[in-house]
Parts: sequence; structure tokens; C-alpha cells
Amino acid sequence: MNSPRLLLVIPCYNEQEILHLTYAELCRYYAEIKDRGLVAQDSKLCLVNDGSRDKTWEIIEELCAKDENVIGVKLSRNFGHQSAIMAGLEKNMDDFDCFITIDADLQDDINAITGMIEKYREGARIVYGVRSDRRSDSWFKRFTAEGFYTIMQKMGVPVVFNHADFRLMDKRVLQELGNFREINLFLRGVVPLIGFKNEKVFYSRLERQAGESKYPLSKMLLFAWNGITSFSTFPMRLVLYFGFFNFFVAMLIVGYILFSYLVGYTVPGWTSTMLPITFFSGSNMMALGLIGEYIGKIYEEVKGRPRYIIEKVVNE
Repeated sequence: MNSPRLLLVIPCYNEQEILHLTYAELCRYYAEIKDRGLVAQDSKLCLVNDGSRDKTWEIIEELCAKDENVIGVKLSRNFGHQSAIMAGLEKNMDDFDCFITIDADLQDDINAITGMIEKYREGARIVYGVRSDRRSDSWFKRFTAEGFYTIMQKMGVPVVFNHADFRLMDKRVLQELGNFREINLFLRGVVPLIGFKNEKVFYSRLERQAGESKYPLSKMLLFAWNGITSFSTFPMRLVLYFGFFNFFVAMLIVGYILFSYLVGYTVPGWTSTMLPITFFSGSNMMALGLIGEYIGKIYEEVKGRPRYIIEKVVNE
């Protein structure tokens, strides 16, 4: 098999503190695997600026000016991590044989790329980078992250346990990925749906060397909720189950009221009136809110707005 042309796609959002270091590390690694013949000499990097508010784009333009093997893609505003990945992939889909996505913070071990390429050369069309452990995480983050993957799998979402967005895909997979046109994109669930031969490469996650995480707890929870509601109707089914439970409780209350009336123990009281009203009204509002979440997603999808808008490309 000839050495494949590899494109490394790196979404960037406010990464000015680490971007020079990221570029230096990736160039060093690229030179090594090119010398070994694992990838073609004209393999490149693609830095996608996802509406950064700092000097990230200026740094990308600087890197593109001095290195023709760096492609810079600037989105017109912040469209989100998943859309930035798709912008880098789809813009360069016809020019490379395989593609690897990795975050700019380099917490995903770039040395795992070697194993990915070897799996690809052996015939795998998708290679997932999977964390071998979570010892570097806090107890809370480890508990919530593993709980998220467990819940997703229980709901029937085909996620790969402890896999984020560090993966290799070949051109054929990317072509099929383009047929998934939903706006609320959750790549961790979409890519396994495509099928084809896939493998895993395990690695240990590293500490961030500069800058701050762009995924605080609030964003992680929102991302998890988006993944659940984009791929599973199980929460809607929970509403139905909760409705049956409410009906059962209501029948018990009705039975209690009738029994009290028959035995003559009917003392009017504020508590016995307000408690059922509060319980049922609160549960109904929760149910309506959940239904509204799904209707909102339908609203976003039927408008058919673009997932991203590219403002500028350097070294295209």
C-alpha cells in the first residue's frame, strides 16, 4: 500500500496560548512519520478557527505564511466544535486519502496517530482513539464522563466508550458522513452509525500544557444533553412512564378521598389540596419542557440552515 495522504484537522477556539506549541509538536511528529514512510510527504495540517475572540486566526495566518503544509480555515463566527471539525473535513475531502481529527490542546497523545495509520494500512476505514484510563481526571469528572457513556449506550446510542473526537476516517467514510445533514451534529454517535471496518487505538490522556479548557462543566453538560436528545427518544418515553406513575398516584388519591367521604372523615384542608396540585403541575411542566426540547430540535432541523460558513481559506 502506498503511503496515504493524511490531513490532520485541528479545530481551534481561543487557543493563542498553545497554538505555537501545538504547531511545533505536530511538525516534529509529522516529519518523523514522513521519514518512516507512514504517510505521504505532502500530508498537511488544517487549522480551523471557530470564531475565536483572541489572536488565534492571526497566528494561523502567520503559520500558513511560513509553511505551505498548513491550511487555514476561518469560520465567519463561532459555530461550535462539531461544526468546525466538519468544516475542516468537508473543505478538503477530495484532496487526501485519510483524515484525523484532534483538539488543539494536544491532551490526546499524538503518538497514537502512528497506531491509527497502521490500522488504516491494514484495512480499517475508521480508527477510534480511546482513552485507556481516566487517572488524570478528577473523581467528579471521571464519574460523570463514564456515567454519560454508560447512559448513552443503555439508551441505544452507538457511542464508543471513552472515545471523544480523536479518530481517523478514510475518504469513503467521510463521503458517507456528508449524507448526515442534521444541524445538531453529534459525531461520537454519528460516525459509528456509518459502519465499515473499524479498530481502536488506546492511549493515555496528557495534561494541558498551556491555556485553559474550553469545555467547563456547563458546556460539558450541554454537550451531553445535546447528544442524548439528538440520538435517543428514551427521555420522551420516560415522560410516558412518568405519566402512568402520575395516573397511578392520582387514582390512589381518588381512592383515599372516596374512602374518607364514605366513612364521614372529610375534613377540608389546605395541605391535601395544594400537595397534589403542586406535584402534578410541576411534573406536567417538566414533561412539557422535555417535549419542547425535542420540538425545538425539529424546528432547527427543518429550517435547513448551514452548519457553518467559511469566511476565508489560506493555502487552499
